[in-house]
Amino acid sequence: MKPEDLQLLVTREMPFGKHKGTLIADLPGNYLAWFAREGFPKGETGRLLALMLEIDHNGLAPLLEPLRKR
Repeated sequence: MKPEDLQLLVTREMPFGKHKGTLIADLPGNYLAWFAREGFPKGETGRLLALMLEIDHNGLAPLLEPLRKR
């Protein structure tokens, strides 16, 4: 993980699928878990989804709030 990835979570939108247009940081946990079971997409989007899953699973999502205000 790169530190700038945290900023990307609160600025990058999901580019496809059921939640297209939703910020990655706002994706529901069950959607992130589905990707974990089925396989994350390749590239940056997959890396960010996997990171958000770990943050969500460990209850750390509130740590992203200060980054939203930038």
